Order: sequence, then C-alpha cells, then structure tokens
Amino acid sequence: MSQNYFNLTFLLFICFNILSYGQGESEHIKLVNTGLFSVLPETIVSTRLDFTNTASGVFVNDGSIYYYKDFTNDGYYGISSFTKSSSTFFILSNSGLAKRIAGNSLASFYNIEFSSELNGIAFDLSNNIDISGLAHFKNGIVKVDSTKNRATSVSKGMVTFLAGAQHENVGNHSYIEGKVEKIGNENFEYPIGDQNFYRAASIGAPQDVLDAVVAEYKLNDAAFFADRKLGTGVVKEVNTKEYWKLEGKLKEEETVILSLTWDENTTLPSLLKNPEKELHIIRWDEKQKIWVDEGGVVDMSTRTVTTPAKIKKFGYFTLGTVHDDWILYDGVVIYNLVTPNGDGKNDYFIIDNIQKYPNNRVEIYNRWGVKVFETTQYDPNGDGSSNVFAGYSDGKITIDKKKKLPSGTYYYIVTYEYKDANGSRMIKKAANLHLETN
Repeated sequence: MSQNYFNLTFLLFICFNILSYGQGESEHIKLVNTGLFSVLPETIVSTRLDFTNTASGVFVNDGSIYYYKDFTNDGYYGISSFTKSSSTFFILSNSGLAKRIAGNSLASFYNIEFSSELNGIAFDLSNNIDISGLAHFKNGIVKVDSTKNRATSVSKGMVTFLAGAQHENVGNHSYIEGKVEKIGNENFEYPIGDQNFYRAASIGAPQDVLDAVVAEYKLNDAAFFADRKLGTGVVKEVNTKEYWKLEGKLKEEETVILSLTWDENTTLPSLLKNPEKELHIIRWDEKQKIWVDEGGVVDMSTRTVTTPAKIKKFGYFTLGTVHDDWILYDGVVIYNLVTPNGDGKNDYFIIDNIQKYPNNRVEIYNRWGVKVFETTQYDPNGDGSSNVFAGYSDGKITIDKKKKLPSGTYYYIVTYEYKDANGSRMIKKAANLHLETN
C-alpha cells in the first residue's frame, strides 16, 4: 500500500502543470483540474481539498480515489472502457455540513462508497452520476436535487444504475432521497427512502436492455393525497402517508413485477390489521381519477406485496385494502397450482365459475414480467376443454409461442365484469401461480 502512495507523489509532481490551486482566503484552497488527469489501476489518490474538474478537464479514474471535501464536475469525468478496478470514496467527517457533489456534466463511476460520520442527510447531490459496478452505502443519506438545471435542461441531480450495477448495505442509515434511475433488463431494488426511512421499491426485469425506469419515494406528502382522494370503487382504504412514483422511459407500455414493502413506522396501522388477506398494491389512474386495485401477493416474512403492474410514462403506487364483499363472494375461485401431466388433477389453470362472467381477461407473467399467456372469455365451457392455460406460452410478446414453459412461480391477473342489482363493475384478482411441468 505504501508503494502506491509513493507513486501518487510522483504522479502529482508530473501533472502539476495541469493542476491549479485557486486561492482566496486560505480556507478556500481548491484542487482544480483543467487538463488531463489519469489515475492508473492499483493507484490511490486522496484529497482533503474541494475538487473541481473544469469544463476543459478530463479526469479518468481506473484506480482508487478518496474525496474528503466537496466535488464539482463540469468536464469529462469517468473510467476507461471495460475497467472494473475503479473505486471512488466520498467521505464526510463530522463537520455538521453535508458534502456537495455538484456539476453540470455527467460523472461516471464503477464502484462508489458513501461514508459519513454525520447521520441523516450527508451528501447533497446536484450532479448526474452513473454507476456501473457496486454502490456501498456505509453511512449517510444521499439527497438528490431534482430541480431543473437551466444550463443542461435536465434535473440538477440524478443517480443512474447502469446494466449490471448493484448496491449493498442500504437501510435507514443510508439510502438515496430523490430520483433513482435503473437502465437494463434485470431485477432491481431501488435504494430509496425519505425522512430517515428506507422504503425500497423493486421491479422485475423490463423487456429491453436499454429500458429505463425511474423511481422515487415520498413520505407525508399531504398535498399529493389531497389532490388524489379515494372515490367509489373496490379500493376501501389508501395508505395516505406514503407513495412511490415510477417513471418509465419506454417505447410502449410494459408490465413489470412490482414489489412494495410496508413498515409500521410509515404505513397506516389500519391497513395492517390483516395484511396477508387484505393488503394490495394500488395505483392512481390519471385518466379515471381514481385509485385502482393492482392485486398483490403478500410475503409476511419480508413484509412485501408483489404484483404485475403496467408502466409506460409514469405511475403513482402505494398500498391499500379492498372491499372484501367485492372480491370474495362472487363465486369465482382461483386455484394457483398447474401440473399438466395428464392425471386429471390441475392439468390447467382452474378458475371456478369464470364462465358465468364471459366479459373476462386472463393474463399470466413470468417472474421477470414477460407476458406468457393472454386470452379473453377464458374457459367458456367451465370444464377446461378450450381456451385455457395448460403450461404453454401464448402471449403477444412471447417469442416461442406454444412452447412448454419451465417449472416455477408465475403471476396471474384475472379481470371480469361483475353485475348485480347495483349495476356492473370490473373485478381484478392478481396473485402468484405455481407451474410444475417436470
């Protein structure tokens, strides 16, 4: 390790002509890069001065660099192609002031660590940053400035996880407050929260490697719910303390597997009386101006609710409960096991009495959110003789139609029109489905 520091000393001397120290008062000494600065692999750089990479600066970090003061990037700041040796450490001592990470130009990192002796908001991010490796949240909350940057016409701050990027050690002690973008077709848990609470949202893999979905979490936003009140419908109660906003930068509407969690500190207690039976994910329908039920599979061990959800431009999601009498007493019974082995038991996806409601639709998705089956007027004869799911793909997006699907957990959405003396309404049921084809 000491050898690397000796190499650093030599590197600073030979690069002195492209480094300038702007000095007013002594406490405002800065380290400024106006030219080319390259940190080689297995080399360590550390600075306890405010750092600025100017518009003319090119900074390439393939080694390790430690920033103890403010960071500003207005030039090119990144890593060499295909490098996996780059690490950046943003460190804040117990100074009482959050570290500023700012600039008008994108800064790209491979591995990155946020480490603060100051609890709560420790990093004020008004720069767009990309992460392609691992983000380690040691301590301290990263607050993203989402206001518009007049110089760039995009938000001042944004954290983007590129394809393959992940994070670790998130919790109430350290997360991102503000917008987080994920690019790539892989499962991802957004490391987001608000007001000292980590409240992640997770999505299954979108369809395309270039698909991008932005997520943000808000707590105690009374004005938001004042404009989006509960109306008539299947939703009985809305969690008006918190919500998640998902923005999809997608070519067309997609269904992803969405998971939200509950927490006694942020979720209304009235929603948690019987979560395994009653708790669903609900979505604000901007066109109808109502909260709609998206269904949900509850995992009590992880306090998670999961369901397929449609996203294109944006959507607001939270947790809620639904009217039991709308869901449970219409005679429709859904069996969540399919074993198409010809033994006459669960050879197809059985939905008892669905033929009584011919205006129906059945959709089935794999755990990545890819639709593998879709039809209307499901099982019209009520005996499985036609138009049923028997373990074979038959979706519009499926590449290998009529192909036998592998064993595993899938998700279904069943919607149908229910009529009674009060008129008609659409009922939606969504949960998991286990397929055994071996």
